[in-house]
Amino acid sequence: MSSHQGLRRKAHFLGTKIKSLRKRNNLTLEDLSVRCVQIDAEAGPSVSYLSMIENGKRVPSERLIEVIAEIFQKETSWFFDESLDDEAIDTAPAAAVSGMPLEPGFLFSESLLQLAIPELLAQTGTTGRQFAHLLIRAHQEASHNRFPDIERAAESVGEKQFPMHLDNLFTIARDLGLKVQWFDNSTFEDKGESDQPLNTLVRSFFDAPDTVYINRELEKDPARLKFDLANHIGHMVLHGGDGARAPQVSGGRVSGRRHDSESLNVDAKDILYAWRDFECSYFAAALLAPKTPFRQFLARQAYAIDAADKIDLTKTLVMRRMPSVSPYPHWHYFDAYPPGHLRAVYRGNGIPLPWGNMKLVSDPCQHWAVFRMLNTRSTKPSSQISVLRSGDDKRLYCCQSVRSTDAADNPHVLCAGVDLSPALAAQNIDPKRTIDMIEASCNSSGGSGPIPSEARKQLQSISKILNIGWIEAGAASDATIICQRSSSCPRDKHCLGKAPPKLKPQIDKIREAVLNT
Repeated sequence: MSSHQGLRRKAHFLGTKIKSLRKRNNLTLEDLSVRCVQIDAEAGPSVSYLSMIENGKRVPSERLIEVIAEIFQKETSWFFDESLDDEAIDTAPAAAVSGMPLEPGFLFSESLLQLAIPELLAQTGTTGRQFAHLLIRAHQEASHNRFPDIERAAESVGEKQFPMHLDNLFTIARDLGLKVQWFDNSTFEDKGESDQPLNTLVRSFFDAPDTVYINRELEKDPARLKFDLANHIGHMVLHGGDGARAPQVSGGRVSGRRHDSESLNVDAKDILYAWRDFECSYFAAALLAPKTPFRQFLARQAYAIDAADKIDLTKTLVMRRMPSVSPYPHWHYFDAYPPGHLRAVYRGNGIPLPWGNMKLVSDPCQHWAVFRMLNTRSTKPSSQISVLRSGDDKRLYCCQSVRSTDAADNPHVLCAGVDLSPALAAQNIDPKRTIDMIEASCNSSGGSGPIPSEARKQLQSISKILNIGWIEAGAASDATIICQRSSSCPRDKHCLGKAPPKLKPQIDKIREAVLNT
C-alpha cells in the first residue's frame, strides 16, 4: 500500500470515528466545534474544517485528536485502532412519564371521561387553571419539552438574533403593529391561592387588538422587561392579538387565570388562558434564546444557571430553556416558592415529585435541594448529587439550584437537574452498582456522605461528556438520600427518628383470621 493510500485510509477511519461519536452524542458540527474551541481555542477547528475531517479529506492534528478525546472521554489510541464501538450517550428521547393501566377499560372511554372529569374537578375544588397546568405538564413531558412549530414561529420573527437586545424587541413589536403603553403600579399583597399573602406585581397585559401595557417597574429590570415584551409579541404572532390571555403577574395570583374570573371551580376559558400563557412563554424563550446559538452559549458556560446574568436573561428562562436545547434529553426542573409550592414543574425523565403543585403534602422530604435552598439566604448556585428511593426504584440525579427573587421581590428557588443513570449506562457503567456505592456511603454517614472514589471518577467523566459543569461540582461534595415523603424515609437511620410502624389494616387482619380458621 502506498503512503498516499495509507494516509487516505487513516484519514477515513479517523473521520468516521469522530463523526460516529458526534452523531451518537447528538451534537451538530457547530456544537463540536464550540466544544473544541472551549478546550483549546488555537486547536479548535472551524465547522468547515471539521466537516472535511469527518469526510476523510483532512487529517486532524495530534492536538485536535487529544481535544476530541477529552470531550468524549476516550483514549487517543482508540481513534487509531480501526474499529468502531457502540459506546455513546443514549440520546433517544426519554420516555414520557408512564401512566398506569386502568381497568376496566370501557370506564375510561372518551364519552364517559367527558362527563366525569368536570364533576370530579368541581367536587375536589380544582380550578380550571390547576387542571390546565396538569394537562400542560403532561403535554410537555410527552413532547420532551420540544415544540418545533413554536420555535420556527419565533425564529421567523427574530431571525435567530442572539443575544436579543431590548431595542431589537421594540423594533419587532413596532414592525408587527404593536403599540406599547406604560402604566405605574407598585407591588401589593395578595393572598391569591396560597395560605400566606405574597407580594404581587402586575407586570404587563395585552389589550386587543394591538396594545401592550407594561408596568414602569420593569424598566429597572431589562431581563424581565425583555421577557414580557417577547411574551406579548408571541401572542400577536401566534394568536393575532385577540386578547384571550391572562395578565402577566408575579407573586400571589398565579398567571394563567382570567383576571375577571371568580369561580373556584373548573372554567373552560381558564384552561384556554393557561394554554395561551404557556405557548406565549415558550415563544418568548425561543425568541430570546434561539436554539442553535443558545445551545452553543450554554456549552461555553457548561450549563450554569447563573449564566443568564451575562446576556440579560432571567434565570427562570435559562432554566426552562435547557431541556429544549440540550443534546441530552433526561432533564427536570422546578420553580419552588416557600413553604414548598411548585409554580413550575418539568419532569421529562419521570422524576417522582417531592410534593404536588396543587396541594402541599404534610411530610415532604426535607433533603431535596429545593427545600434546603428555600431555607437559606445564599444566592450562589449549589450542586447536589442525590439518590432517590421510590419504593424499589433507585435513581441517581444531579441538580443545580439557586435562590432568587421574582419581579415582586418574593424569594423562590430555581432548580435544573439531570438523570445520571442513562449517561452511565451509555458508557457501559452499571448504574445500579454506582447508585448502591453512593447510597452505602450516605447511609454510613447518617444519610449524606462523600461519594466513593470510583463513583466520583465516573461522574467526573460523565460531566465532561455532557459538558454540564455542575455534575463534577456535585460529585466533589457529599451526596444525599432523598425520597418523596419523610414518612417513607429509605435511610438506614430514619430522618424522623424511629420509623413509624406499618400497621396492617384491620380489614386485612379479619380476612386473614377467617382464612386461617
